[in-house]
Amino acid sequence: MTSVSIRDLTLKFGAFEVLKSLNLDVAQGEFLVLLGPSGCGKSTLLNCIAGLLDITDGQIMISGRNVTWEEPKDRGIGMVFQSYALYPQMTVEKNLSFGLKVAKVPADKIREKVSRAAEILQIEALLKRKPAELSGGQRQRVAIGRALVRDVDVFLFDEPLSNLDAKLRSELRVEIKRLHHSLKNTMIYVTHDQIEALTLADRIAIMKGGVIQQLDDPMTIYNKPKNRFVAGFIGSPSMNFIKGRLEERGGVLHFVTPGAAFPVSGYAAQKPLQAGREVVLGVRPEHIKVNDDIPAGVESHEAIVDIEEPMGADNLLWLKHAGHIMSVRTGGTRRFTPGEPVRLGFDMAVASLFDAETEDRI
Repeated sequence: MTSVSIRDLTLKFGAFEVLKSLNLDVAQGEFLVLLGPSGCGKSTLLNCIAGLLDITDGQIMISGRNVTWEEPKDRGIGMVFQSYALYPQMTVEKNLSFGLKVAKVPADKIREKVSRAAEILQIEALLKRKPAELSGGQRQRVAIGRALVRDVDVFLFDEPLSNLDAKLRSELRVEIKRLHHSLKNTMIYVTHDQIEALTLADRIAIMKGGVIQQLDDPMTIYNKPKNRFVAGFIGSPSMNFIKGRLEERGGVLHFVTPGAAFPVSGYAAQKPLQAGREVVLGVRPEHIKVNDDIPAGVESHEAIVDIEEPMGADNLLWLKHAGHIMSVRTGGTRRFTPGEPVRLGFDMAVASLFDAETEDRI
């Protein structure tokens, strides 16, 4: 069953088109993440769904009901913002119950809903405190709880963790995922953080310039990006890109760049590859193997270590190869010295090829 359905949604500010005939279906109980750089339209789209912005054209359906022109309070949504937006003079308990009191919900129901939200979010001990007495993570839990007590079908999150430090972000990511597994409500979550997207989402919609570039599950997006923008946006450090062309050598099709050539026979192309085509080869750092880690039968090439970045569980190597600087992820127990020669290789089956002109995956 579809929970949120968007049809031909267009939003213009004057002559500037922010969202462009956008179509999107979110399944009941799905966790969808809107991901993209600043200015791509992800928060704008969320605000359109919430009713905080009037759209120029198109339709928004929530639970089968056309809510395109309904007020936010009538759409059956709960929203969590980047800023906590708590009432500083009220206790946590009163912050959670305030909206219910305004809606004239019976007092016993209010106590039941507040108690349930506090238990789920593990903030029972904080109910008598005021926001000034809470940490950033505790304040965000309260903000989530304020949406939770409304008992709605769809929750909207607008970069809720961006004001927190790295440790708190990691902890609350786990809490939000646990919350989704528990409630099984539809959740639409906006972020520019790819780690949040990959760890939380059932599906990710990657946006650029008001257009969804790819909508798929995290592993498909990571391993088979639809275009070069998606490939470069997902992954840290970014995918390595090398410009070249396809040439036939000894009866075998190769990707050829000055100083190197790689056979592409293991690559699963969407259509038959043809010699003479200008392409861009993309390889993720963890898919490049060094020295003894190179699988048997994989062609290897010489490279020089530029710098090494020890990261605990693994190391990040920056190698000079055929006039390019390539990032390579290796095991954390191995150490390399700048200037040291190494051999590198990779399996073309896990690589990506993009058309040099359109930048689409081929």
